[in-house]
Amino acid sequence: MQEMGLVTAAGGRTPLVEDFRIIKRPLLKRAQAARDPKNPPANLIMVTSSLPGEGKTFCAINLAMSIAMELDTRVLLVDADVARPSVLRTLGLPAQRGLMDILLDDKLDMADVMLRTNVNTLTLLPAGTSNPRATELLASQAMSHLVYEIANRYPDRIVIFDSPPLLLTSEAHVLAAHMGQICVVVEAERTTQHAVKDSLRQLEGLANVNLIYNKTREFPGTETYDYHYG
Repeated sequence: MQEMGLVTAAGGRTPLVEDFRIIKRPLLKRAQAARDPKNPPANLIMVTSSLPGEGKTFCAINLAMSIAMELDTRVLLVDADVARPSVLRTLGLPAQRGLMDILLDDKLDMADVMLRTNVNTLTLLPAGTSNPRATELLASQAMSHLVYEIANRYPDRIVIFDSPPLLLTSEAHVLAAHMGQICVVVEAERTTQHAVKDSLRQLEGLANVNLIYNKTREFPGTETYDYHYG
């Protein structure tokens, strides 16, 4: 994973590791605070972007890895980009049953499709079998029950959802309604202000919407991340 430019426990104090330590801290603080019954659980964190190619999957994996390095915290990384799943592919793993299959088959338990990793505190839930009714499935009662189970089965678990881009599909907007925190990845010098405003407009009324500026350059030849929250 280190060769792919991803955060690893053995990677030492690299700029990437330090960037995600900064990014995760306010997210963890909210996730571990007392729950507000008026809002979705803050341990459910969605990572999305306005458009493809801005680095949302890269950020979701790195955020999950960084949080998995915490003491006494477990992480479930869910590939919820059901139209173009990328988490397993990025990690060099074959496609497998996952989220969509659970929503379609009430006899299938989440434990049947979760994938363990060589990081003891990190588990994966693949996107699963592609389905043309993905939007309806994500908006279904089955999804509400699944999200509740994911959020509450283990109180120390942080759940990261790699979501579809906001401006390409309706799935991201539906998924966002279940989330306690949302991170919108914005690629520096590429994503337009208009696209960001359109994305944030879709998230109006939702709690804890944050921006992660991806691929910002402070010095020639370096890439860093910046984090803003509202």
